[in-house]
Parts: sequence; C-alpha cells; structure tokens
Amino acid sequence: MAYETIDCTREDGVGRIVFDRPDAHNAINEQMGQELPEAAQRLASDDDVRCIALSANGSTFNTGADLTMLSGDGSDEPHIRSLANGLHEFVSQLVRAPKPVVAGINGVAAGGGLGPAICGDIVLAGESARFEFAYPRIGFCGDGGSTYLLPRLVGHRKAQEIAFRDEPIDAVEADEIGLVTGVVADDELDDRLNEEATRLASGPTAGYAATKRLFAKSSETPLDAQLAEEAGEIARLTNTEDFARGHAAFGRDESPEFIGE
Repeated sequence: MAYETIDCTREDGVGRIVFDRPDAHNAINEQMGQELPEAAQRLASDDDVRCIALSANGSTFNTGADLTMLSGDGSDEPHIRSLANGLHEFVSQLVRAPKPVVAGINGVAAGGGLGPAICGDIVLAGESARFEFAYPRIGFCGDGGSTYLLPRLVGHRKAQEIAFRDEPIDAVEADEIGLVTGVVADDELDDRLNEEATRLASGPTAGYAATKRLFAKSSETPLDAQLAEEAGEIARLTNTEDFARGHAAFGRDESPEFIGE
C-alpha cells in the first residue's frame, strides 16, 4: 500500500494509517485528501484487519488544511470543498468501520486534524498532546466531524466553549472532559498504541462492530427502538464463531481465542 503523504500497513490483524508529512506539521494537502479515504476504505473493508490504528510521524499529529496552498479569497472554494470531501470521507470510514479504531495523539491536533484525532473508539493522548478547535482564527466553521463529535463526547455546552473560546486543551484536560480515553507518557505512546490495537484485534470483531452501530444510533433512537435494535444484533451474533468460542471458554473458565468471525 504505497502512498505519498501517509503510511498504510497491515500486520497481525492491525491496519495502520500514519500521517506522514512531518515537515508540514502533517497538514492535509490535495494528495493527502485523496489518500486518506482510500486507505481507510481499504482497511475498513479488509476482513483480515480487525483493528485500525491511527497515528502520525513527527512531533505534530495534524494541523488540518495546508493553508500554504490557499489564496485567502473566493478562489479557494473548490480547494476547500475538495479537501473537506476527502477528510470527511476519511472520518466517516473510521467512525463506521465494522471494527475498533484506536488513535494515538502526539503533539498538536488542530482544525481539520481535530476530527480524526477524536473519532476513534479508543483515543490515547501523549502528555504533550494539545487539542485546538482553531477554525475561528481564519474565519471558518468547524469541519472534519468536529461539530458532530464534540457535543457527543463532551456535551453541548462544553462543545460551545471549545468552539467559541478556542482555547488550547492540554492532554490532562482532554482526559478530564472525556475528549480522550487516557493520557500516557510521550515516550510510551507508540508502545501503548500498539498494545491497545493488538488487544482489540484479538477481540470479538463482529461484537465490537455491532456495539459501534448501536452507539451510533443511540442519540437519535427512542428507547424502545434501541432495545429492539439491541435484541436483533445480539441474537444475530449467536451465529458467529466468536460466540461459540466465547461460550465454550466461559464454560471452561478460560480466556477465549477469538478469530473475528
């Protein structure tokens, strides 16, 4: 899987996407905007990939659109539309992927880099990580899924504060408000990300996928309808090999060896 602006690999059930424009703070240019959704779709649809891990090379996670390619006037509209479409398809693929997504955030995640940073099912932040809405600084509104994800993660009022005050959020505060899953030492981030991805890749993939679907519906589904969805999903999972393995291991008081089927 050869790309110019990202690394995309697959090994031992883990598909990895790594932002790889460190000299440009991993900002999203036209090429990256094309490569990200393609890589995400490839990994999301690959049955041999049971977890997707997202990270970045260099000292910055992602600072959003590469502003050096913009002119600062209406001639930028087609460029912004193109970048937004690619970024949004990327985030959509990760959020809807039928497998867990884990992200490791090093350094700054700002603007269009914020959505990818917080869209994972598990998000680990290095101690030096910093999250910034950033859009008001250039007169833009939020994108990259930030206006969808922030209210769901931290609540509507806190999301408004993040957007309209536009103050940097360090790793500790991000953990306290529920923006990330946890904080780890910078020099341990890669190892912890790999451990988390490996653990999730050895889990019951179909069960994880069903849980993701149910979570996605929960905020807009009435209780009785959600309960019916749960009943349908859990009943369907009785036909999986992982359920059979989990049931057998439970009876033997052992840890199950899931195969993702």
